[in-house]
Parts: sequence; C-alpha cells; structure tokens
Amino acid sequence: MTRPLIAVLDYGIGNLRSAQKSLERMGADARLTADAGLIAGAAGVVLPGVGAFGPCMAALCDTGLDKQARAAAADGRPFLGICIGLQLLYERSEEAPGTSGLGILPGTVALLPGNVKRPQMQWNRLEVRTPGPMLEGLDGAWVYFVHSYAAPMADNVVAVCDYGGPVAGVVAAGNVWATQFHPEKSARPGLRLLENFVNQARTAAVGA
Repeated sequence: MTRPLIAVLDYGIGNLRSAQKSLERMGADARLTADAGLIAGAAGVVLPGVGAFGPCMAALCDTGLDKQARAAAADGRPFLGICIGLQLLYERSEEAPGTSGLGILPGTVALLPGNVKRPQMQWNRLEVRTPGPMLEGLDGAWVYFVHSYAAPMADNVVAVCDYGGPVAGVVAAGNVWATQFHPEKSARPGLRLLENFVNQARTAAVGA
C-alpha cells in the first residue's frame, strides 16, 4: 500500500511533531516542513496548532505558510486543520481582535458561551451530525479537547460535543476538514480520524 506524502506545516508553534508521528503510524509519509515545493507536491496538507490565535496567525504569516495553506485548501487536495489550526481557517477570532485569519471558512471564532469552565480541558463525546468518510467509526467516540474558543455553529459543523450546549468538534467544507479536538492525543479514535485522512490523501494521490 502506498504511503501518501502529507505535508505538516511547520511554523514553529507547539509540538507539531506529534501530529507528524501519528500520521506516520497511520501509513503516511508525513513531513514536518516549511518548504513550498514539498507542500505543493504533497497529496494532503495538515495545519496543526496549539496556543493563541494571534501568535499562531503571526507565525504562519511570518513563515509565508499562510499562502501555502490557502493554496492547498483551494486546489482540492485533502486539507486538515487541528485545534488552533481549525480556528485559523476562519476570518477572525474574538481572541485576537484586529487579526485576520486565513478566511478559508466564513465567520468568527468566539469564546465558549455560558458559564462553562474555560478552557474545556477534558475528554468529551463526539456526536456526528453529518456522516462522511472522514468521520467513519467516530460517532460516539471520546476525544480530547483543550480550548476556550470555538468555531461558529453553522452548516459546515459536521460533529459536535456537548459543553454547556453543542460546540463545534469537526467542521468540513469540500476538501477542507478540521477538528477542534486533538486527534494525536485522543488514543484510538484520534488515530482512526488520522487514518481516514491518510486514506483520503492516498485516494487523491492515485487520482492525480
């Protein structure tokens, strides 16, 4: 079975290597990279992230990887955002007023509503609302969240968790998927999601 080349965008924020290693376990030739040529030639692209929206977006722009992320999302290749990587896909965030996100998805990332404890730092149950190949085997799975802000509840939210009400757990728009939870920290269910992504990248590579 072929090992599809997956570029994990290396913009110097957080433990990006854990996502790379988990993708390798699931059958990918995963490279942690900022090389534009390698990213352009990859079968799939992953944008991980931990920390705050503003510094992460600044680091992405400083490395020029904001352009690479937009290009990969626009050209139809499988694209996966993880945690802050999900939030960066949006136009803006309440966490960093005045800082523009990638604008790949419409709307504003907002503080978790209500009187819940912030951050949500716990395992929570995933409810799949719109089944698809990326979410195969994940309905009802327990996955690990660490976040204080969340994507807007809209038609592109395909899975939620309950944290004082429904909170976006996974969003999808065409070839672009993103998880608010950390698949690389979510044991078997997280690895299943990464395996699903690797399979999508493998299929895309064969069809290219």
